[in-house]
Amino acid sequence: MSIDTIAVVGTGAMGSGIIEVAAKAGIEVVAYDIDATAIEAGKSRVEKSLAKAVERGKLDETSHTEALARMAWTTDLADAHRCQLAVEAAPEVLDLKLGIFAQLDEVLPANAVMATNTSSIPIIDIAMGTTRPEQVCGMHFFNPATVMRLVEVISTQRTNPEVAQTAASFATGVLGKRVVHCRDRAGFVVNALLVPFLCQAIAMYEAGHASAEDIDEAMKLGAGHPMGPLALCDMIGLDVMLWTAESLHDEYNERHLAPPPLLRRMVSAGQLGRKTGKGFYDY
Repeated sequence: MSIDTIAVVGTGAMGSGIIEVAAKAGIEVVAYDIDATAIEAGKSRVEKSLAKAVERGKLDETSHTEALARMAWTTDLADAHRCQLAVEAAPEVLDLKLGIFAQLDEVLPANAVMATNTSSIPIIDIAMGTTRPEQVCGMHFFNPATVMRLVEVISTQRTNPEVAQTAASFATGVLGKRVVHCRDRAGFVVNALLVPFLCQAIAMYEAGHASAEDIDEAMKLGAGHPMGPLALCDMIGLDVMLWTAESLHDEYNERHLAPPPLLRRMVSAGQLGRKTGKGFYDY
């Protein structure tokens, strides 16, 4: 199936990145969010990112103008009626996602691919809230989507293999990403390996083994990581970290996967990392 128009549901950090990547690749994008305030915030985020790309010489003025023209911003999900693919990038709340997919189920064409960018919710739970679970898969982008090359394409027990292949072909052939295929298990590939490591770094810091700066410096210089684990937590968002850690713990029920107490306290305090200006570091 040829895809020339997509819907992106949710215009936060992940959604806005997906919108930008698609628009720059020549795709018409219907960008949806719940109200005008959210739309303006998402639109501003994309416009600033595109302007920076022009300043750095990574995008010319013509491509910049054309990318902006391909974006249609809306608070009415019915505007997605002509999209061959919808990518949901809403917060990690199952009931919220179920409501979105129920609406998409009503408005999307019969053969449309319905994808979720969730990093922590079982995709089959989302898929079974629709009348066409065979059309639902995961397309897990990484933050920032404009830079990170990987997309995990996830199939549930009900996903039609052709749907997963369509999503993968779009990610590679149109968006220029690299795809790995995986099953619908908590954490998929990357987070199943990464999040326990990040939680161990948080636990080490909480226990007073070393400062945040020294933990990060040790992993950068000793293990060749481009970013230290605590700085990476701040970039991901500590709320997202908590959701994902809880999902892993719920799925596998192994003690070492339980979120560290400090992570829960920081999320309760609204210290979510870069997006709130304070996490393990101040921004």
